[in-house]
Formats: sequence, structure tokens, C-alpha cells
Amino acid sequence: MVPKGVVVHHEVELAFVLNKTLKDLPATFSAEEALDAIDGYVLSIDMTARNVQDEAKKKGLPWSIGKGFDTFLPLSGFIPKEKIPDPYNVELVLKINGDVKQQDKTNLMIFPIHKILSHMSAIMTLEKGDLILTGTPKGVSQISPGDKVEAYLNYDGKTLEEIKFDAEQKPGPYEYKQI
Repeated sequence: MVPKGVVVHHEVELAFVLNKTLKDLPATFSAEEALDAIDGYVLSIDMTARNVQDEAKKKGLPWSIGKGFDTFLPLSGFIPKEKIPDPYNVELVLKINGDVKQQDKTNLMIFPIHKILSHMSAIMTLEKGDLILTGTPKGVSQISPGDKVEAYLNYDGKTLEEIKFDAEQKPGPYEYKQI
């Protein structure tokens, strides 16, 4: 759902689910230890109300409000980690109205999973069952009401999960207006 007055951008991402609690991990936390802490994976589309986020940033306010609208994190079904032995060999694809907007492998992630976990666990305790997103390929663009959105998670040439929906105008009285 696209709220009235909101410019919505998509970010297709590999997400992972933890199988244990992690706290204050050292910077030396290894890639192997990180994989051992993962229960499985999920395809996600991280959506952002870009104009809301930009205005909040300009005013020095928390920009996370741009992530908090209903329906802003579509998720696929759970993928057991045995189906993805190498999370750096996943292909992520996002199409809008049949046009490929994002398509790349996770080996291009700026931050590897073990660094994400080490950094996050220094700030907050990560719990078993937490869902953590990893980052997005180039090609972020806008989703508008009426768009047909498709996202795919491929591994070894096979599609393991997909998300498909038609973007709709969010009903109701809410309309974002810049102040």
C-alpha cells in the first residue's frame, strides 16, 4: 500500500533469521561463526517513504518514520539454511511492471554478515528469531499505485522464493503533507 502523498522506494534484500542470542560479539567474530548463528533466510522488500525520510533528516529528526508504514516490509516464506549453503551466492531480482530494476548477487554486499552481527550486537542484544536485513543491490527506484511488483531469490539457477503484489493506494484519511 502506498500512503497518499508518499514517494515509496523499494530495496530488495536477503534477510536472515537468528537461531541463537548474540551480545557484544568481538570484531574478530568470524564468517563461520556467523553462519552457525543463522537458522535460515527470507526474501524481503524493504520499502521507504523517501520524502518523509528526507524531511525528517533535514529537521534532524529520526528518519526511521519513513520505514514504519503498514505493508512496508513484504517477506517471503522461510528458507532453511541448508538450501542456501553460501549466502554470498544468492541472486536478488526486483521487477516493476516487468522491467528489471534490481538484479545482483549478494557477494557484492558492502558489509558481510559477520560484520553486521558484530556491529549490531555491540549496540543491542540480538535474540533468537530476530530477522536481520543485509543490504540492497543498485537500482532502487519508486513504486507507485498500479505497479506490478515482483521479487525473486535465486540460488544455483533456481528460484527458491518470490514475492508478487500489485501496489495500491492506501485507503483511509491519512495523507502525508510536507510541513
